[in-house]
Amino acid sequence: MTIAMSGVDQETVFPTDAEPDRVRSWEKISYGLGDFACGLGWNVVGAFLLYFYTNVALLPAAAVGTLFLLSRLFDAGVDLGVGLLVDRTRTRWGRTRPYFLFTAVPFSILLVLTFTTIDGSAGAKLAYAYVTFSLLGILYSFLAVPFSALMPMMTKDHGSRMQLGSARAVGTSVSVILATAATMPLVGLLGGGDERLGFALVAGVFAVLTLAALLNLFASCRERHHDEMPKGEAVGPQIGKMLRNRAWFVTFLFCTLNFVRFGCVLSVTAFFAIEVMKAPWMIGILLPAVSGTLLLSAFIAPMIFKRTGIRKGCIVALILAIALHCTLPMTEAQHGLFLAIFLIAAILISLTMTAIFTMAADAVDYHEWIFGIRNEGLLSSGISLSTKIGMAIGTAIIAYVLGMAGYDPTTVSDSARAAIRWSYYGWPIGIMLVQIVVIAFWPMDGQHERIRREIAARTI
Repeated sequence: MTIAMSGVDQETVFPTDAEPDRVRSWEKISYGLGDFACGLGWNVVGAFLLYFYTNVALLPAAAVGTLFLLSRLFDAGVDLGVGLLVDRTRTRWGRTRPYFLFTAVPFSILLVLTFTTIDGSAGAKLAYAYVTFSLLGILYSFLAVPFSALMPMMTKDHGSRMQLGSARAVGTSVSVILATAATMPLVGLLGGGDERLGFALVAGVFAVLTLAALLNLFASCRERHHDEMPKGEAVGPQIGKMLRNRAWFVTFLFCTLNFVRFGCVLSVTAFFAIEVMKAPWMIGILLPAVSGTLLLSAFIAPMIFKRTGIRKGCIVALILAIALHCTLPMTEAQHGLFLAIFLIAAILISLTMTAIFTMAADAVDYHEWIFGIRNEGLLSSGISLSTKIGMAIGTAIIAYVLGMAGYDPTTVSDSARAAIRWSYYGWPIGIMLVQIVVIAFWPMDGQHERIRREIAARTI
């Protein structure tokens, strides 16, 4: 099925490759704001929805873990469908931009509803949570997949992609900082001590910011390169090719592991700061630092990876981050030293997160080199799927650990506290070790120009 619109000047919608492959400064900023829009609500969900469900809506932790796991895994399946849809979309606005326009308003509304709880039995509250959270995830798919597919359509130049990746990292960083550092203070300020009201109002403020940034993304970014829609090829063979794309497969696994770690850390940090460190004020530092340090890495990553390549740069960064994480348990009594070590480790991890954005775009070129077709939508949906799977597993892990440890927000036992402490250190270190193995198989370092030349030679 093709989504098309009659009376469209295709040369206007899809400029030819002869047009200068130049991305304007405002486009880069708008692309970064697009990631801010996609990430703001999703980071609030990742950081505080588990807390909201267990401590405000008073839902059982184990039931919430199942909610996160099932809803996000279902959303992950939706991502593939959206990716295939993007590859078949043809409109006067392009292939990806219509999704930003038509999804912006309903996504913003669902963000508010997700952080609203109803009166009634625990079963009714849980059912409401399933519906609102699942719908929010589906709408997020209709934003995140087209957004990831947009970058390779904007430019084929690797340097420009690194700049767009950096702009995206800045947008991610700002969204994380705002979502994690400002949420709880704003909940207290706007709610006047009523967390139920406070969360709803904060979600409303973030929804307005999300809506404005998405509409700007639609209005400001251009699609310069496109691929003809695959003709007569079934979905199965397309997915099979995607799985045989080594660059995509490495990116998928690396990104999935990253978001398992990210989901674990986001979900457990508030509990760790309150129950283990006995310093609730640290939430406003630890959570933004989880990926808020992307703001710094966005500026230094291109210089580092230009010299080292993505594979070597990520391996070194992860080894150093693991070493630093291993020292953290010994510094819990010294809050200043603990935070200093944590921030350095977070910067190193953020370098690897910045690399993912460029890896995802490079995987499209690799796909065209191997199979002769780009399939931006399908490949991007696979990367979006990895974030959903990763966050689902990471958040569910923490919820299940809390449930098995008998976590009760009114009286926290020593066993629950020990489980929180182990989860904060153990899961991230183990996951980063596996990431090192995965990124060792990255095939694109030093191959970009060769691949571009061979692709260009086919069209002569």
